[in-house]
Amino acid sequence: MCFSLSGLNQLSFDAASSESLGLGSAAGPRLSDSPAEDGSGPGKRKRSSIPPDGGRNLSLDSILMGLPMSDPTAWATAMNNLGMAPMGMTGQPLLPDFDPALGMMTGIPPINPMMPGLGIVPPPIPPDMPAVKEIIHCKSCTLFPPNPHLPPPATRERPPGCKTVFVGGLPENGTEQIIMEVFEQCGEVIAIRKSKKNFCHIRFAEEFMVDKALYLSGYRIRLGSSTDKKDTGRLHVDFAQARDDLYEWECKQRMLAREERHRRRLAEERFRPPSPPPVVHYSDHECSVVAEKLKDDTKFSEAIQTLLTWIERGEVNRRTANNFYSMIQSANSHIRRLVNEKAAHEKEMEEAKEKFKLALSGILVQFEQIVAVYHSASKQKAWDHFTKAQRKNISVWCKQAEEIRNIHNDELMGIRREEEMEMSDEEIEDPSEMKETEESALVSQVEALKEENDSLRWQLDAYRNEVELLKQEQGKASRDEDTTKEQQMKLLQQALQGMQKHLLKVQEEYKKREAELEKVKEDKLKIETLLENLKEQQSMADEEDKEGDAADCQGNESSMSRVCACSQEKECPVEKTLSNSPVKSEREVLLVGIISTFLHVHPFGASIEYICSYLQRLDSKICTAEVEVLMTRLQNTFRQELSGVGASLEKRWKFCGFDGLKMT
Repeated sequence: MCFSLSGLNQLSFDAASSESLGLGSAAGPRLSDSPAEDGSGPGKRKRSSIPPDGGRNLSLDSILMGLPMSDPTAWATAMNNLGMAPMGMTGQPLLPDFDPALGMMTGIPPINPMMPGLGIVPPPIPPDMPAVKEIIHCKSCTLFPPNPHLPPPATRERPPGCKTVFVGGLPENGTEQIIMEVFEQCGEVIAIRKSKKNFCHIRFAEEFMVDKALYLSGYRIRLGSSTDKKDTGRLHVDFAQARDDLYEWECKQRMLAREERHRRRLAEERFRPPSPPPVVHYSDHECSVVAEKLKDDTKFSEAIQTLLTWIERGEVNRRTANNFYSMIQSANSHIRRLVNEKAAHEKEMEEAKEKFKLALSGILVQFEQIVAVYHSASKQKAWDHFTKAQRKNISVWCKQAEEIRNIHNDELMGIRREEEMEMSDEEIEDPSEMKETEESALVSQVEALKEENDSLRWQLDAYRNEVELLKQEQGKASRDEDTTKEQQMKLLQQALQGMQKHLLKVQEEYKKREAELEKVKEDKLKIETLLENLKEQQSMADEEDKEGDAADCQGNESSMSRVCACSQEKECPVEKTLSNSPVKSEREVLLVGIISTFLHVHPFGASIEYICSYLQRLDSKICTAEVEVLMTRLQNTFRQELSGVGASLEKRWKFCGFDGLKMT
């Protein structure tokens, strides 16, 4: 038989509290006062007459009211017979050395008679004191407690949500009414399923009622006053597993899980950021409002989002097309405002860069002046007049100033290099401008090398002065210090040699840079003369065009011959016939010029993919195969080299036009 589950709250069960089971009534007879179970035999006391209601109406008041309050001896005797500590009406103990263990009510702590309601269950027994089970009287049966010295009865593991108990050891003549009479004191009984083999299953309304029913496990039951074997039995109460209990427990767990998820969802929604306000529906009024917002820079973002939502919703039709067009036009005009704003910010950034460069250059000039003061003070004219500590401080200050000067100089050079890289990324069409930038870069490098050369010279002079001072102090010092001074001399000499080598390297580099600068100037002059000759030839060709078609042809042939002769003298040889030339069209000539300029900027070479990516920004129709074939035909202008090993092998093209000019 299956049982159903309804209770949710499980209450704690106190084994000492036996009020609901009728264990603690003051009128109930105790085990010491009860006769034997069979009620017969010699020397046996007769059972005292008990009223039909089981003696439940008897109380201490009815016993004690007949005693005179003025007689303390009688009062103490009556309370001693009840097993309580003798107390006066004022609460004072009548017998100070009273032993409660000698009273008739063993196991119960003393009760104050002044306490209201003597018929109530006594206070809870401490956990270390064992609970004493007493006789339970019912209308149709009597329950006798088990031996307190025996171990507690064994029980199985409690199933989840258990509300059903197994009751075994029932009398053969026991009925469901008797079982209901015994176990309804534990709580509301929903169903009883009795078997023919002296056991049954009882299902309660709540889970805590099962704990009360387990309290009766081990009791001996006797129906009425009969001693027949069929009217007696020993109760065994244990947990029972029922499908309805498990189902209701699972339903309860699911309900608790749903409540927990609901609480979590509420907490998440409480901390979730608010959703954006909904976009209003399209109308003529809202359209005019959005159009005004589109013209306002502060409200443009909100208005453009509304416009986008309307278009995605499909609000555009023949009637509203003009309104939407005007709003889109307003959005387009905002682009011009954004571009102007960006240009203003870029201008401010450029002005800030210029101010920073000017300030940095002014700081560098002041650093140079300070360093010059230190170096002039390090010369022998002024150096000999300073003390040793002052010379040390001056040298330390000079080093610090030079380090800070070099850091600022590197920063300024880095800014200039960044500007040069930005210029190289742009389309450079005029070769003369490129030559000018290279010339300015070389001039700045030459100036930096000059400054470094001067600083090295000043350092060299300072080291020489220190060496001379050490030589002078060496003669005056004692013999013990000779070894240390010799080591210092060696170290200074080594430092001096290193500085001299570094100075020689700097001078050689300075000479190389000057030679490169002169070479660049010569190339610039050649290009300028070539441009002037080409301009003159062009003007002569224009004058000859006016004479006629025939004269025009002759003039073109003469001008072409002059141009070829000029180019043969100053740049490179040109083939006599077009059929033998590796360059077959004007487009290839332009490609050769652009590739030469690009590779001249990249002296370490570049891959064919890098070159084609640069050319495709100018013309997207250019393909890699066309460029590679063209560069392969011009072997005196472009050279292919392999770099790397194994998987990192890479092909790079380099510009070799200057070397090819010497070879052809």
